[in-house]
Amino acid sequence: MALHTTAEAPIPVGKVSQLIGEWINRLGTVWTEGQITQLNRRSAKSWVYLTLRDPSQEISIDVVCPPDVFAAVADVVTQGARVVVCAKPSWYAPRGSLSLRAREIRPVGVGELLVRLERLKRALEAEGLFDAARKRPLPFLPRCVGLVTGRASDAERDVLRNATLRWPAVRFEVRQVAVQGVQAVPQVTGAVRELDEHPDVDLIIVARGGGSLEDLLPFSDEGLVRAVAACRTPVVSAIGHERDAPLLDHVADLRASTPTDAAKRTVPDVGEEYERVRALRERSWRVMTGLLEREKRALREVRSRPALADPHRAITDRQADVDFLAGRARRTFGHRLDRAEDDLVHTRARVLALSPAATLERGYAVLQRADGAVIRKPSDAEPGRRLRARVAEGEFGVTVDGPVDGPAEGAAKGAAEE
Repeated sequence: MALHTTAEAPIPVGKVSQLIGEWINRLGTVWTEGQITQLNRRSAKSWVYLTLRDPSQEISIDVVCPPDVFAAVADVVTQGARVVVCAKPSWYAPRGSLSLRAREIRPVGVGELLVRLERLKRALEAEGLFDAARKRPLPFLPRCVGLVTGRASDAERDVLRNATLRWPAVRFEVRQVAVQGVQAVPQVTGAVRELDEHPDVDLIIVARGGGSLEDLLPFSDEGLVRAVAACRTPVVSAIGHERDAPLLDHVADLRASTPTDAAKRTVPDVGEEYERVRALRERSWRVMTGLLEREKRALREVRSRPALADPHRAITDRQADVDFLAGRARRTFGHRLDRAEDDLVHTRARVLALSPAATLERGYAVLQRADGAVIRKPSDAEPGRRLRARVAEGEFGVTVDGPVDGPAEGAAKGAAEE
């Protein structure tokens, strides 16, 4: 509805901005095409602010893009790209500015193709076809190298020439195929599968020179990518130049920047290997020489020790110890014999002093009955009993007369026999 305002009855600016916003919000979405002249993205989760310009009329308009909408094309949309945007007009009342709120962004031309390739890349990556864990190491010296390349192409010449210069004995199984156009995918896929079944082929190289994005599209085909992923033989991708990155590069076991680089990275250089062998031989010689020198020094140190320098010295030292101990033993044993002899002499003297024979030597006699019993008191000698008297020089028989007459006589009277 039209507003009735006059100079005497104006309405505030805020009211005007509010009314404009209400009218714009009733507008629907619109598809528009333009070129991105400014792109402001602070983080992956923040809103993106674009400036979309019409090159033919030099007219620009601001575009506000939610983070999830821009994430779908973030890898292929940059400043300067042409895009088609589905957006709804939006009025920011506090500042009184008009912008478009994007709901979908589509790149134009090559950008749209890149978006499709990016979606396929994410799908294959989610399946694990690009995982580093599934990539196989290349053989050090392949018996035979399978080469899939264009007919009479520079890529073929680069690979064969550089590989032969590096290792003259290398053999190749070459499969010449179409590398662009509608026949490229089936021919490249068939050649890869054929070489994978070849019993002598240890390595497969897929090589092609540089070209436009459309020329390299066959090497991003899903069927070819899955065929390479299923190969039992290691595959090297050498497509285009360093900046080119078809999906085959991600699934291959090794990505070479150029065909020449593929030849250098798959076949060893005979000169480098010879130099490496020579360096290893010198290193081995130094290690062995150092080991022998250390062992010689250790042997000299062992030989310089007293035990080996004069082996008889230990025996001489032990002989002196043995002589000393033997002399000490003899002296100790002699001293003990001397002490034992002295003890024996003293004991013999004491025995002789206490022996009855010594008493007999002093003039005493021992009277014994016939049974050998010693007469100790007069009552044991009955008159008329025959006794044996033992003196120092021998013995003789006596006969008891009877008791003595008195103590003064001092001895028994008897008649001596013969």
